[in-house]
Amino acid sequence: MPELKLIALDADDLAVISAHMQDAVLKVADLAYLPAEKRFAAVGNRFDWAEALKDGKLRGRGYARRQAALRFERVLAAKVQGIDMRRKDAVLSLLAVSFEPGEMPAGSVTLHFADGAAIRLDVECIEAELKDLGPAWSVKSMPRHPDEDPPRT
Repeated sequence: MPELKLIALDADDLAVISAHMQDAVLKVADLAYLPAEKRFAAVGNRFDWAEALKDGKLRGRGYARRQAALRFERVLAAKVQGIDMRRKDAVLSLLAVSFEPGEMPAGSVTLHFADGAAIRLDVECIEAELKDLGPAWSVKSMPRHPDEDPPRT
């Protein structure tokens, strides 16, 4: 599958990025908020759901991950909940990215992680990019959530 490069300028676009980043794993060391540049960036390994669900059904084997960068511009503030930013080697599992509108076009983008952790970005507007940084590599299993039924293959 070709490398992804997606841009989000509204909540619907952001939902597409969220779907592609679901179950990405990131290290705390790979998160950066640059207030002077009004930018937040993260690098992680995303699970390739598009490939796993090829032809509309779960493939059952031969899964892949890709290193990807997620960047937000026009960020006014970043607030962290449930993440110890001093533990640089801690691994986070991204569940979803959402948008809560404020006085439009401003609002808050939230990165929701496993175990209730989150990062909320107060933004002037939605301006985000997801970009794969290289080729995919094989992984043996797909992400699982404790409340899910076993996958059907």
